[in-house]
Amino acid sequence: MERILNLMLIRFGVIAGGLVVLALLIFAVALILKRRGRLDDVRRYADPAVRAGMRAAARRLDERRRRGASGTQRRDGWR
Repeated sequence: MERILNLMLIRFGVIAGGLVVLALLIFAVALILKRRGRLDDVRRYADPAVRAGMRAAARRLDERRRRGASGTQRRDGWR
């Protein structure tokens, strides 16, 4: 039991560390783009992709609400 808990703790640490590194990397890229004056250009290009992603997430959430709160059923009817 202790071995399983240790593995879970290590996995959590690796995932959390990865997320922190990813956030720092995104922050560094945004800072570099801002200093070079290109952040507005990137925002203009990324805006349609972000909007499309938000629409897709909203559609997925609406489908889940229509199917029920549990979300255990898939589209093909299998659990």
